[in-house]
Amino acid sequence: MQIRHHGAVNSVTGSCHQLMIDERNSVLVDCGLFQGAETSGRGDDDLLSIEFDISTVQALLVTHCHIDHVGRLPYLLAAGFSGPIVATEATAALLPMVIEDALKVGVTRNQSIIKACLSRLQAQLVAVPYKQWFVLGLQGDSRAKVKFQPAGHILGSAYIEVDVKPVAEVSSRVVFSGDLGATYSPLLASPRSPYKADLVVIESTYGDKNHQGRRDRAKSLEKVLIKAISDNGVVIIPAFSIGRTQELLYELEQITARAKFKKLADIEVIVDSPMAARFTEHYKAFQTLWDAEAKRRVKQGRQPLNFDALYTVDSHQEHMQVVEYLANRNKPAIVIAASGMCSGGRVVNYLKRFIGEPTADVLFVGYQAQGTLGRQIQQYGPRGGYAFIDGDKRDIKAGVHTISGYSAHADQSNLVNFIKRIRKGPAKVVIVHGDDEAKQALKAKLHELDDEMVVVIP
Repeated sequence: MQIRHHGAVNSVTGSCHQLMIDERNSVLVDCGLFQGAETSGRGDDDLLSIEFDISTVQALLVTHCHIDHVGRLPYLLAAGFSGPIVATEATAALLPMVIEDALKVGVTRNQSIIKACLSRLQAQLVAVPYKQWFVLGLQGDSRAKVKFQPAGHILGSAYIEVDVKPVAEVSSRVVFSGDLGATYSPLLASPRSPYKADLVVIESTYGDKNHQGRRDRAKSLEKVLIKAISDNGVVIIPAFSIGRTQELLYELEQITARAKFKKLADIEVIVDSPMAARFTEHYKAFQTLWDAEAKRRVKQGRQPLNFDALYTVDSHQEHMQVVEYLANRNKPAIVIAASGMCSGGRVVNYLKRFIGEPTADVLFVGYQAQGTLGRQIQQYGPRGGYAFIDGDKRDIKAGVHTISGYSAHADQSNLVNFIKRIRKGPAKVVIVHGDDEAKQALKAKLHELDDEMVVVIP
């Protein structure tokens, strides 16, 4: 058995891993888009086309629907893949919206092409419940079944157990972590390790870091908000439409609900992303997947994702009006806008307008990949540096803050514990989806855990 990696090897984007079962059968786990530094010097054909052989691929397994895990899916369909696209029920509900948006932003506005692609996707999409084995159809006498387990990263996210038995060989259990959620993240329950695994392919986004605790990160967030109130500034929070936005709304509702200062209780929260609004509705629809704390809040009559001071921006015209409104206002506001790494989307217009204002603040709550605008601002902003936004050099006078505790990714201790708590632990771990420093640091920690474990960085 062999695993071929077609992305998320040199950095954290473009996740795509092919489990070779035998010479006639393989399964693909994710098919994501490259972003940031991984796009440097590479043309669209190189970044988007499916250049590996898919003739043996019997199924695509989707861990979750972030674009760096599913963005190349239309190109996989165009390359002739006609097998099942297997995902959890919540991911299956979200995936068509994600692909439609990706097509409109990066491929075409032609409605007939978009409709044809979405029709293909829906025809091949198979929704499966968590924690139930699903048998894959293979060629010949080899056997394989998969089980999706809650990963706690975003709604519908899963790590995947793949049980394979090639002809004349013993069965093996391979686990693909996808993106694992951080312990004690808002809204979703933390992932629990599988009972057994022979081989684990694990992400390492924060393989060299540990997050702030929940209480500390809430205090850090409140501190930034109080600063904004004191100078009537705008707090710009770049956030992905799925996951991070909903977690932030959940925490902001808590902060404003118990605020000692009336101004903090009344601070306007603007979500400038139609996609985020649509995904928030899905989060509400799948409340059965929320953790115990979130369910308790609902029973208390609170609406963690829909509070009084929340305002959602829809059209582009309305978006531009809000930018101007905030530029001329005399009261503080919080803006949550996509994209999470500032690599496009509406957040860029807010950064253009406010990054030069000392009263403004840019708050990063998630990973910023190398080569993205977000990484530039995060790296050079605290030094009083500059960033290039749409080709223009902009001095960074706004405050720049990073609260890693709100990352939807597991930190180093979470990743190590995920491996440690597998009752029948793996003989081999393959580390992907991380910068070099993060992968090397996680490898060292895993060797401390078990010096006989084979730990590989592809």
